[in-house]
Amino acid sequence: MDQKIGVYMCSGCGIGESIDMDALAAVAKEFSIAKTVTHETLCGAEGADLIRKDVESGEINAVLIAACSGRVKTDVFTVDPLNTVLERVNIREQVAWCQPAGAEDTQMLAEDYLRMGITRVEKTSLPKPFLEATDKNVLVIGGGTAGLQSALDAATAGFKVLLVEKEAQLGGHMARWHKNTPTKPPYHDLEDVAIQQTIDQVTANSNITVCANTIIEKIAGAPGMFDVTLNNGETHRVGSVVLAAGWKPYDPAKLEHLGYGKFPDVITNVQMEEMAKAGKVTCPSDGSEPSVVAFIQCAGSRDPDHLPYCSAVCCRVSLKQAVYVKEQNEENKVFVLYKDMRTPEQSEEFYKKVQKDGVVFVKTDTAKVAISEGSEHKLAIEGMDELLGEPLMVEADLVVLATGMQPAVLDDPILNLQYRQGPALPDLKYGFPDSHFVCFPYETRRTGIYTAGCVRQPMTASRATNDGTGAALKAIQCAELTSQGRAVHPRAGDYSYPELFLTRCTQCKRCTEECPFGMYNEDEKGTPLPHPSRCRRCAICMGSCPERIISFYNYSVDMIGSMVKSIHVPDEYDEKPRVIGFICENDAYPAVDMAGLHKLQYPPWVRFIPLRCLGSMNLVWIADALSKGIDGIILFGCRFGDDYQCHFIQGSELADTRMSKIKETLDRLVLESDRIRLEQITIDNYHRIPTIIEEFTARLEELGPNPYKGF
Repeated sequence: MDQKIGVYMCSGCGIGESIDMDALAAVAKEFSIAKTVTHETLCGAEGADLIRKDVESGEINAVLIAACSGRVKTDVFTVDPLNTVLERVNIREQVAWCQPAGAEDTQMLAEDYLRMGITRVEKTSLPKPFLEATDKNVLVIGGGTAGLQSALDAATAGFKVLLVEKEAQLGGHMARWHKNTPTKPPYHDLEDVAIQQTIDQVTANSNITVCANTIIEKIAGAPGMFDVTLNNGETHRVGSVVLAAGWKPYDPAKLEHLGYGKFPDVITNVQMEEMAKAGKVTCPSDGSEPSVVAFIQCAGSRDPDHLPYCSAVCCRVSLKQAVYVKEQNEENKVFVLYKDMRTPEQSEEFYKKVQKDGVVFVKTDTAKVAISEGSEHKLAIEGMDELLGEPLMVEADLVVLATGMQPAVLDDPILNLQYRQGPALPDLKYGFPDSHFVCFPYETRRTGIYTAGCVRQPMTASRATNDGTGAALKAIQCAELTSQGRAVHPRAGDYSYPELFLTRCTQCKRCTEECPFGMYNEDEKGTPLPHPSRCRRCAICMGSCPERIISFYNYSVDMIGSMVKSIHVPDEYDEKPRVIGFICENDAYPAVDMAGLHKLQYPPWVRFIPLRCLGSMNLVWIADALSKGIDGIILFGCRFGDDYQCHFIQGSELADTRMSKIKETLDRLVLESDRIRLEQITIDNYHRIPTIIEEFTARLEELGPNPYKGF
């Protein structure tokens, strides 16, 4: 594209009082610019209309806006991304609001940002969307609560749905329940299970095809082009997938200390529920009706030797089943032995009601089950009553273990993906296939595949219903965006995708191994085989490639390297050090903005360059910066580790690993390793930014100027 760049600078919001706008406009003339405009309220109707008319007339086809952060006013500053380049330069939050007004260094900072912004525009090409013949059908795996709702919602939205259920009947675990816990005021009474109504709606919907008694043999391809093979021989093409395969109970055979497998009258909460639905609670050993029933909570849950997490629903299930026992005979005695009772929200009302009905609650974490000797009751539970500080002994006819939930995909890939990185979804530390429990619900590390319900994390039936809706919306969004050649979360709408110059590929496999989302398969020689619609556009592969053969139309190794080279570096006698800050656009960039919003000041030596992900950091940029005479390089990335916050899973951690290898570059340049520093920053850590920069620049002063200045 023959670029005609228009530079539009705003002097509002205190920018004009802080920066010499005429001098800033003169910097633009260092480049080949078609038009330069300074406006006092660029985001107002007049300013926005000015930009729009210039684009529509064809006077410009590349827009650079030097004003507020690119994270705001996105509805005002917008263009057709397939026909016009748009770049934002932040001279408000990251210059005017964080530096002394009218200072020489403040002006130099603004001018460098403008140079970097124009350079970025010059190195940007209009993207060419990846457009293939795509399908918008949705595959839902699992016919339980979440899967049924997901299928129903997608179908209601007008999408064709293929619902695959491995059992002969729909309904999942809920179809085998006797009653449901209260969901309506006053939250005292058990409710009928209404899953059959949802099943009837699903089977009656013409947009839904149900394949019961069926499993997935394999899934190949990518979003918009998933080829699904079923074990009945059928093949289908779908655009996106909802995995709602549900849960399975923790193996009670591992709980020998609680008597399961040794004593027939020790059963699980699942067995108890099925028994109640069948008509009557009895002792399996002899069919007699129990007069004393004890529930042991957290049976294998919240235990580092079994399930380290809480399964969220066990306490409420035991309360419900305690009611079954009381309803069968109000003279029956019921004990609930618990570590902690967890009945959030309105379930607390149900808990209080069950207490009033005579159920006895005992806090203990040391229960053991044995045969009751010389008693009319069959079993004895021994432990320590933690509230009274006394030994505990409860005799019971029936013991019910509140075993926890595990995802159904544990030890069973279910999807059988034909991906280079394996057939299953990568999981978090507890085996649940999710990208992140808090920040990215429904998202998995395989683009276009979303989780819902208890396969994602333990939850109640009502929450699983809502989960099915959420995952369906994600699946629909993916199918629609993929059909337009656009990216999904978190760079939703991005038309770019990786371009590979394969003639220089050395088959090192770093891109195929390090991509968090399985975008690449590979041939028998190790040559990467990209599937662009799997890509999240994080550019981690670009950072991983030692040959630098991976780039995007609007993001490349050459682009960032050229931005670094566009910075004006004073000589060592000016005593004005220069620092490059490579920062993640998802957490660190907003944090820097927040520092500006709070008018926090920090040394003016640093020039921030936002990266899609710190994992896209290519080591050649370090060499470029240091060779130019930059005194220091600081990297701000997301938190990594078990509680990682990285939008791209492991990008920040990969950057940290790569930085450990940078010593080779520094040794080659005969420079100190202290000139480079990596910090983990979250948005709410914005207040740390001035201190970090002050400490880093103080260390650079101790080291002295980069000896490459002036070369």
